[in-house]
Amino acid sequence: MADIITIGIAGGTGSGKTTITRTLQDRFSHHVSVIYHDNYYHAHDDMTYEERSRLNYDPPEAFDTQRLIRDLKALRRGEAVDCPVYDYTIHNRSKETLHIEPSPVIIVEGILILQNPELCSLLDIKLFVDTDADVRILRRILRRILRDVKERGRSLESVVNQYLTTVKPMHEMYVEPSKRSADIIIPEGGHNLVAMEMLIQRVNAHLNAQMNKI
Repeated sequence: MADIITIGIAGGTGSGKTTITRTLQDRFSHHVSVIYHDNYYHAHDDMTYEERSRLNYDPPEAFDTQRLIRDLKALRRGEAVDCPVYDYTIHNRSKETLHIEPSPVIIVEGILILQNPELCSLLDIKLFVDTDADVRILRRILRRILRDVKERGRSLESVVNQYLTTVKPMHEMYVEPSKRSADIIIPEGGHNLVAMEMLIQRVNAHLNAQMNKI
């Protein structure tokens, strides 16, 4: 729909994607809906917890991207969706769903959203947050490891091992090359004030154009 603009925010783990998303949410409040690729991990009800914990969650095939595409198409048509919710404490989908209403601005966030051509075609603005690997690792240590250990019931050793064996190699194989599909590459994410101001102005222009139609 012409009155809905879709913004894709991609980049490696710890790059600052969520900072940009939250900045736009705070600035434009109820005008923004967010859909997270992380919620679309495949369900593995047929596996034990131990089997699920050994899966690689970082390649494209770990995600049910086709369902995300269907949900995004529905939102673009002005239809509400109930998207899945992923529970990291059990390495599986929750029984809960997340109800998302369409809004003038729809943000799609995820490390691999620019890797899929069909999903890319549904994004009006494609952003890639490009942050130095050392900075991303430090952020993961300071924030994400604490979250994974405290909230997701994982050990520090398992988180570090996961980063070295799956996150880092999958980033190099899939995430980093996907930035070639981006319209804009933003160094340092939400801390890049020039880029954030340009993005805010673009969203403001879209919202003002919709208001002028009323």
